[in-house]
Amino acid sequence: MKLLSWNVNGIRAIVDKGFLEIVKELDADMICLQETKVQAGQIELDLPNYYQYWNYADKKGYSGTAIFSKTEPLTVTYGLDVEEMDTEGRVITAEYDSFFLVTCYTPNSQPKLKRLDHRMAWETHFLAYLKHLELSKPVVLCGDLNVAHTPIDLKNPKSNRQSPGFSDQEREKFSELLASGFIDTFRYFYPDLTGAYTYWNYRFNARANNSGWRIDYFCVSDSLKPRLRDAKILSDIMGSDHCPVELDLD
Repeated sequence: MKLLSWNVNGIRAIVDKGFLEIVKELDADMICLQETKVQAGQIELDLPNYYQYWNYADKKGYSGTAIFSKTEPLTVTYGLDVEEMDTEGRVITAEYDSFFLVTCYTPNSQPKLKRLDHRMAWETHFLAYLKHLELSKPVVLCGDLNVAHTPIDLKNPKSNRQSPGFSDQEREKFSELLASGFIDTFRYFYPDLTGAYTYWNYRFNARANNSGWRIDYFCVSDSLKPRLRDAKILSDIMGSDHCPVELDLD
């Protein structure tokens, strides 16, 4: 089973850059998108092999997530069921026979960490949500989680200390996620690999110089460890300031 996650930085823009052809070529069983930046009715994608599920932000042209699945889920829910956290279209949960698939676009803490308080509240609610799901069956979490966990997860850790996405507070919340029983699948397979990034700023030739951050993840409940086969960063696929990440499961 092949699962993909990709922050597309605007679905309408990336469709013009060959998105549909990339989807067909990759032929994944489930595809999760973040930062779709559309409202209902603004785009129709010709993907006849996939069921499509969208969560839209109240604010136009902002945030948003989607799941495309070859298998029809048993149930699909949107958000965390926390009113103040559910206006930006950041979470979709699809239930399958043996696991929940959760796609997430975690709030950015913003320059000078001006939204850090909201981010910390989000992290608390989100972890509680995941652990509640786990009471029923294992969880596959994917998405742009807006944090580089360790110094090897970004090119310039020293100069970015306490920057959004590499603050001590955000990194500690990700450590809490792992300590609660989740596996960072890429680091499970490649614990010491450096230069493995999923996001590059559009400026400063960052992608050409591989000056990036690993902030896109597949994390799974520990009980799914026997089903893990590989985790990949598809850095050769263009079209966004992020690249897709892949999880292969038995």
